[in-house]
Amino acid sequence: MDTVVPGQRGSAVEDRRLLRARRTREALATAAVELILERGLAATTVEAVAERADVTRRTFSRYFTGKEDAALGFVRDDGERINALLRARPAGEPPLLAYRRAVRAWLTDPHTPARHVRPRMRRIIALLDSEPTLFAAYERIRVDAQDESVRIVADRLGAGDPRDLRPAVVVEAAAGVLTAALRTWAHTPDDQVGPDGPAADLADLVERAYDVLSDQAAAAAAHRTTEEQRTTREHRTTEEPRTTDE
Repeated sequence: MDTVVPGQRGSAVEDRRLLRARRTREALATAAVELILERGLAATTVEAVAERADVTRRTFSRYFTGKEDAALGFVRDDGERINALLRARPAGEPPLLAYRRAVRAWLTDPHTPARHVRPRMRRIIALLDSEPTLFAAYERIRVDAQDESVRIVADRLGAGDPRDLRPAVVVEAAAGVLTAALRTWAHTPDDQVGPDGPAADLADLVERAYDVLSDQAAAAAAHRTTEEQRTTREHRTTEEPRTTDE
């Protein structure tokens, strides 16, 4: 006879409830993506999304604020995943490197694959440039994720001063690189995607994008140092005492 553990039944019920909620949310997100790509954003209604997912309009509203929010559910999920990986990076890593490695882990994790590389997601990302309401929804999700990233980086840096620019600058730079790579990837013709498929192609683009940032930052630092040294030499030259023949 099985031993009944106090609270076990309640936990099992809660687990099933969470699983059903996750499946409903996933079905709604998938339906939104499919319909937008089939009919276009303007011709897609929330009611149609709910019908495709076999739920009521009221159920839809429990999960998403609109069709754009539903279609971009994968962006929110992946943002949360990146932040979880960033939070888990070793404390001694410089924040910019920690963010880069968190993104790399997100893109190459075989157990929890990045949702961005699922079929059709690349086409949804490409639509951002031509659909203002979709872009606005994307920006809201992106800002929420980056705000959390800033808090994580601030903790890593021990930045208690709200005017400390380091956390925000690091995150804006790191997330901006990722966004640039994503947009380039989304607009790459299918016949030009790498031979290993979209996932590997995006991971490679992201790594190359971060290399560009590192190279440009190093070049700028070297140039600034050279200018400062030249300015110092010129200043010293103007201050040298003049000798006169007696």
